[in-house]
Amino acid sequence: MKYQKKTFANGMKGIVAPLKETKTITLLVLFKVGSRYENANVNGVSHFIEHMMFKGTKRRPTTLEISKELDGIGAEFNAFTGKDHTGYYIKANYEKTDLVFDILSDALINSQFDLNELNRERKVIEEEINMYHDNPQMHIDSLFEELVYGEKSFLGQQISGPKSVIRNVTRQQMMQFKKQFYKPKNTLVVVAGNITPTKGFNLIQKYFKFPKEAKKVPFFKKEVTNQKHPQVKLEFRKTEQAQLCIGFPAYSYFHKDVDALALLNIILGGNMSSRLFINLRERQGLCYLIRSSANVYEDTGNFVVQAGLDRKRVKQAITAILKVMKDVKQNGVTAEELRKSKDFLRGKLTIEMEDSESIAGWYGSQQLLKNQTHTIEEKLNSIEKVTIKDIQRVANDLFKTQLINLVIIGPFSKNGEFTGLLKV
Repeated sequence: MKYQKKTFANGMKGIVAPLKETKTITLLVLFKVGSRYENANVNGVSHFIEHMMFKGTKRRPTTLEISKELDGIGAEFNAFTGKDHTGYYIKANYEKTDLVFDILSDALINSQFDLNELNRERKVIEEEINMYHDNPQMHIDSLFEELVYGEKSFLGQQISGPKSVIRNVTRQQMMQFKKQFYKPKNTLVVVAGNITPTKGFNLIQKYFKFPKEAKKVPFFKKEVTNQKHPQVKLEFRKTEQAQLCIGFPAYSYFHKDVDALALLNIILGGNMSSRLFINLRERQGLCYLIRSSANVYEDTGNFVVQAGLDRKRVKQAITAILKVMKDVKQNGVTAEELRKSKDFLRGKLTIEMEDSESIAGWYGSQQLLKNQTHTIEEKLNSIEKVTIKDIQRVANDLFKTQLINLVIIGPFSKNGEFTGLLKV
């Protein structure tokens, strides 16, 4: 799949990825900023700014006017905040490309941050925090990274921030933070779909006229993991089902074994034929939800298994999960498992790349966070080179008793009743 990228005079980068077979375009604008760039007194401000971007401009004074215009063309639009980036996108019929550029650029460059709207949005974000907190399946992800990286570390803190910050952060603090990070050199504009590179770059240059800023963008503080013993974090709740996460520190985007980790993840818990799914759910009936994931950042990462199960069988599940990991360390994986994991990944990526939104995200996240872009073909060629020995080496490197991190949400309050189980 061909794409083109360009750096503009003000330092902003752009990518155009044509896809002639579709009738849509996706415009995605990414900023390299998220919760790991925030000091504790403004933790949550990146997410707050994201909420405010669609609250009105001079030309489109209210949220309703923006949403009515986008709904009028049947567009899909949204925004998201992570720990290391913030994104805004619109997906629409390619015949409305110019309007899509006009609306999104207007929102990102000319949002008013009206004080009344801002104060009203505080309550909305508080309810969003409540929603995530009240759903253990969603909330446990944050607790796990708090444990791995430290609650007071930049990478360990919450994307949404604590309610105390959301209630008290000022408009001035918000605008100062925005000025620091919403700069051309920190901005990537991606357009994918039914569009030519010439038209795409012309539209980017026409609409995204961010003022040039000489000052450098602040850099995040790198995480250093010095874990020397297993860690347990419990959040007591009177529930019938317990949620647990058990995992380890892992690799960054740039680690030589990041592809091997991706395949190991698929083999262990990445689909419904994975070892953990078959062993814990199908054979032992221990849980309904069981999955694993490899979370990757610029300087570090983690591998985690999540399960939702009967609170009376938590200890049995912990032992079973760690037994599966220990088996990979000692005995490796089979040639058939490795082949199937590669074919699974190939199939998933192929399906995703038929959609303009997925294509924009594929190229955008790579360029923003890795400062490089690989096509699907290049990625799959790299994946294809991973061997059985690579998989076992990664398992032995990551799955160590002293590096285990366990988080449980359920009717438990004594860490000691679990620490003796944490061996791999």
